[in-house]
Amino acid sequence: QDPLVESGGGSVEAGGSLILSCAASGYWFSSYCLGWFRQAPGNEREGIATLDGDGSTIYADSVKGRFTVSKDNAKRILYLQMNSLKLEDTAMYYCAADRRCWPPLKMAAGALWGQGTQVTVAS
Repeated sequence: QDPLVESGGGSVEAGGSLILSCAASGYWFSSYCLGWFRQAPGNEREGIATLDGDGSTIYADSVKGRFTVSKDNAKRILYLQMNSLKLEDTAMYYCAADRRCWPPLKMAAGALWGQGTQVTVAS
């Protein structure tokens, strides 16, 4: 069973909204650092939001004020609410989990990763 499975991607018009979900299968979910990352063709993977076990969050400047990360510990689901989507938000989106949120918006080599879900923003 994959430890992390993303869903909710799709195509949306610029200015629209999407909610991504990431279902986790491990007991570690409530205490781990959880994060959302994205990678567009030709670009490096970038961290866009993390949510630590204590509830603290960090956002990349590119999504701050538009995206919100949250989780449901009982259901073991991580969410990413994306509003005011822009063309440049088009990318494959991944969720990840690790023991700690350090360095900011990064995951260590041994982190868990999902397979990704595609988000396409069209004009």
